[in-house]
Amino acid sequence: MKGKGMSQRQRAKTQGSSLKVAWQGIPWKKVHRHVFRLQKRIYQAAQRGDVRTVHKLQKLLVKSWYARLLAVRRTTQDNRGRHTAGIDGAKSLTPPQRWRLANEMHLDGKATALRRIWIPKRGSTAEKRPLGIPTQSDRARQTLVRQALEPEWEAKLSPHTYGFRPGRSCHDAIGAIFTAIRYRPQFAFKLDIAKCFDRINHQALLAKVQAPPVIRRQLKAWLKAGILEDDHFSPTTAGTPQGGSCTLPTELLNNCR
Repeated sequence: MKGKGMSQRQRAKTQGSSLKVAWQGIPWKKVHRHVFRLQKRIYQAAQRGDVRTVHKLQKLLVKSWYARLLAVRRTTQDNRGRHTAGIDGAKSLTPPQRWRLANEMHLDGKATALRRIWIPKRGSTAEKRPLGIPTQSDRARQTLVRQALEPEWEAKLSPHTYGFRPGRSCHDAIGAIFTAIRYRPQFAFKLDIAKCFDRINHQALLAKVQAPPVIRRQLKAWLKAGILEDDHFSPTTAGTPQGGSCTLPTELLNNCR
C-alpha cells in the first residue's frame, strides 16, 4: 500500500507538472485573435440586426476552448481582485488549477452563493458599501459570458456612453465634456439614486437581455445565488451583486438605459 501510495503521488506530481507546462505554453496571441474574430462577427451581426446569427455565435463563443482559456486568464491572472476568495476559500490558482478550471467550465445554470464583505464608501468614513464576492469558478464563467454579450451591446450603444465599456474610461468622458462645453455653456445634471442596484427587479433586468436561453438561465442563477455572511445565508430576491470580476449585471443595466 505504501508503494502504491507513493506511485499515486508521483503520478499526481507528474500530471501537475505537465499541466503547468501546458498552461505556460499556451499561444496567447493566437487565443486573443481567435476570440476577437468571434466577437467581431457578433458585433457585425448585431449591427445588421441579425439576431439569429448573434445568438448562434454567442453560443459558439461560450463553448470555445480559446474563449474559456482567455476567461480563466483574465480572472485568475490579470484581474486585480484575483487574490480575494469566495465562499470556497480558493484564491491565487496555480497553472494546473487554471487548466482544470478552463477544461471543466461550462454554463450549467447553477451558481454558488456570494461572500459578503463590507468596504468603506468613497467620500465617507462612517458609511460602508457591501460587496458580493463570487467564487473563482463563477468569476471565470461571468467573464466568459461577458465576452459573448459585450460585442452585441457595443453595436447598440450610443457613442456618448462611457460606463462599463471596453477601451473607455472616465478620462474619455472628461474629454467629451470638455469638448461639449468649450465654446458655449451647458447644463450638467448629476443624479444619485439611493440604493439603486440593491432594488433592481430581476425579471425586468432579464427581459432586457436578448440572449440565448443558456446564457439567460445562467444570468438568472447568478442573480438568485444568495449572500453568505457570517455563516448566515440570505436569498436574493432583488438587486444586483457588486464585487465580481466584471460586475456583469451592473453592466447590463447600464447598457439597457
